[in-house]
Amino acid sequence: MTLMKSDPPARAGRREWLGLGVLALPTTVLAMDLTVLHVAAPSLSADLGPTGGQLLWILDVYGFLVAGFLMTMGTLGDRIGRRRLLLVGSAAFAFASVLAAFATSAELLILARALLGAAGATVMPSTLALLTTMFRDPAQRTFAFAIWMTCFTAGEAIGPLVGGAMLQRFWWGSVFLIGVPVMLLLLVTGPLLLPEQRGARAGRFDLTSALLSLVAVLSVVYGAKRLASAGPGLEVLAWVVGGLLVGAVFLRRQRRSAEPLVDLTLFRLPAFSAALGTQTLAVCAMAGSQLLVMQYLQVAIGLTPLQAGLWTLPSVLCGIAATLLVPAAVRRVRPAAVIACGLATAGAAAVVVAATATEASLAWTVAAFTVVYTGVTPTLALTTNAIVGSAPPERAGLASGISQSGAELGLAAGMAFLGSVSMAVYQGRLDQTAPASLDASALREAKETAGGALAVAERLPEGVGAALREAARLAVADGLRTAAVLSAIGLVGAAVLAAVFLRAVPVTDDPAEQGDPSQEATDGQGRAVVAVESSLDAELCVGARCADGPRST
Repeated sequence: MTLMKSDPPARAGRREWLGLGVLALPTTVLAMDLTVLHVAAPSLSADLGPTGGQLLWILDVYGFLVAGFLMTMGTLGDRIGRRRLLLVGSAAFAFASVLAAFATSAELLILARALLGAAGATVMPSTLALLTTMFRDPAQRTFAFAIWMTCFTAGEAIGPLVGGAMLQRFWWGSVFLIGVPVMLLLLVTGPLLLPEQRGARAGRFDLTSALLSLVAVLSVVYGAKRLASAGPGLEVLAWVVGGLLVGAVFLRRQRRSAEPLVDLTLFRLPAFSAALGTQTLAVCAMAGSQLLVMQYLQVAIGLTPLQAGLWTLPSVLCGIAATLLVPAAVRRVRPAAVIACGLATAGAAAVVVAATATEASLAWTVAAFTVVYTGVTPTLALTTNAIVGSAPPERAGLASGISQSGAELGLAAGMAFLGSVSMAVYQGRLDQTAPASLDASALREAKETAGGALAVAERLPEGVGAALREAARLAVADGLRTAAVLSAIGLVGAAVLAAVFLRAVPVTDDPAEQGDPSQEATDGQGRAVVAVESSLDAELCVGARCADGPRST
């Protein structure tokens, strides 16, 4: 490897920090849109009268298309320019938000939510890729990624709260208008504060590969969600296997193409692959537990949905605080140690969740889950930084898309796998402990969901109803205990993966070790950013040629 002495990476100034603020706001809005509609579902159902299937599509199509388009849009940004794609996506997001707010039918709202998902997929990888351009100093870049992750986490958490506040005064469509002024602000300030950058070797855009990628991801994610909601079955198997087969065709096409949509040589980078695997496994382990803890708080402990949501706020606040503090930690301690410590601590806390599940203790459950969330959340900022930071600048958009796709797949897989295991345990336990006087149809309804069991109990005589409620509580506790043990195994596995394979990632206060895989880049205003030339760039060139000139415009 040939290294040339160079000055330390230029530190970000006032313009870059203002640009971070501009990028943080839409990130919060995009995360809010994942959850804000949950509280508006009853109101829009009363107004638009959707069928059960249409309501599910209204709720889920946004997340489906975000997951499906992330890699494609990340690659597109590398080709046409990240700022350009960000601004186009922001304009589309604002338009689709207005369309959703004033939708007059369920079909139109589904279409609007689909457009929101596609537009959101342009914004997320563009913001991450632009951060790598704006913050060349490793310590500053780590802090910028922590801010980004904090905004995303906060957006998901406050979505239902903001939606509830809007519905107190306005109609259901108002929840979609929250993002419009934010996107308009981005359209005005983006050209002034954000740099433009794209890969020098843009090549043609492979539409066939983009469609294959979309079909593969959507099929797997939809199959995983069906597994979580309906349990195992031929339909679920068909969706997942079909998606995997399309994914195999996609990978084969990428290996044979001279201008692939996804440069698979990125996965040869140890830091990239290890960070992506760690992130996906950690999200998978935490996502399923988070869903089941919410259910446990309501069924086993007896909280209302609002009370359960409020009791999860400590975990969100502690997670945000830890995410903001972790950049200071990795200035002195290698990220591998910080990530491994956080995930191992989260794994230990998951064991506590499992051990205390049958006690129906609010204090133990909230405290243990808060430690799980606090241990995992800051590691996601570090793994995202490692994924995007290890890729060459001209592929930062693709790396960002892959990072977010991995998180989405981990989320879907965690909810599907842990949800299915928990449901199987719940149904088996309820079969054993349900009152003997319960007829077959009532037992069948009670086994569908824990909420269904409580509804059945309300219709039964007091003694039988109380016995069914207690049986459901114990069954939910058993399901959570099993899922928490599996989560602990996953989190410890992710910790080991990080400790072993991310050891080479240096502390951020040692820029000499960092190594920037770029040769030269400009920030969109003509100012050159000097970096080192490494053999890593040669390894990642598509085909036999590499351009020697600047990578950004």
